[in-house]
Amino acid sequence: MSTTVLTVDDSRAMRDMLRHSLLAAGFRVLQAEDGLHGLEVLETERPDVIVTDINMPRMDGFGFIEAVRRDESRRSMPVLVLTTEVDAEKKNRARAAGATGWIVKPFDPIKLVEAIRRVAA
Repeated sequence: MSTTVLTVDDSRAMRDMLRHSLLAAGFRVLQAEDGLHGLEVLETERPDVIVTDINMPRMDGFGFIEAVRRDESRRSMPVLVLTTEVDAEKKNRARAAGATGWIVKPFDPIKLVEAIRRVAA
């Protein structure tokens, strides 16, 4: 059974790049346009790993991660942040919200796939 990854990003171009890279690596890919849409997807799907942006409309990545962690059944689900942000304060805020890891855009597809495999293991 393949690993399922939920990507949450408001950029269509980024979602397309993620989808292409993750499908090529053999992952099943679910996608959401922002944090609220991500929570809607989680009502019917149970991904193995979540990859989320921080800066999004309606619900940003911080709020999304916090909402995911409030659900007892999702507390151990790995959440990787994929963002252009490099600020240490934002990294710490994401970690405090429950993020598992932090990857800076633009991403290296090979390193992203390795990170997903590592946290999904």
